[in-house]
Amino acid sequence: MSEAIEVIVDRQAAIDEPLLPSLPQLTQWVGCVFAHHPDDQRLEVTIRFVDELESQTLNRDYRGKDKTTNVLSFPFESPPGVDLPLLGDLVICHTVVAKEANEQNKSIEHHYAHMVVHGILHLMGYDHIDDHEAEEMEQFERELLAELSIPDPYADSPPLNSEHA
Repeated sequence: MSEAIEVIVDRQAAIDEPLLPSLPQLTQWVGCVFAHHPDDQRLEVTIRFVDELESQTLNRDYRGKDKTTNVLSFPFESPPGVDLPLLGDLVICHTVVAKEANEQNKSIEHHYAHMVVHGILHLMGYDHIDDHEAEEMEQFERELLAELSIPDPYADSPPLNSEHA
């Protein structure tokens, strides 16, 4: 396992849901990704848990897709002359994640870890628009999650669709 990196996670819960990941869990998952990018100094991220309405509204307004989605990634674009260590924001819809975990016979904790890792990789510039990029990103996700003792998220389940950013 890679050396731990100290990250700052701002955990926001816009919903009252007992199954949301804790700040220590989020920090561990985010830190695992950052440990593989030791030169990246953008060590702050906001993770917001939302309901279906907020997910759908953001997906519609920012991606032109009028439906809920599991995770949205919003990279921080620093204005010229402003040097902040903020990587960006993840917005995660609990209802979608819980439904997917159930449909894929995964623990909700493991699926949340996958969504966080996947979203952080998007914030770092990874994508899955074409097959080669998707293969590369999915393999990296498998490796990171294995470090967290989480099984392959793509085994025996359909691949994540391209409905998240």
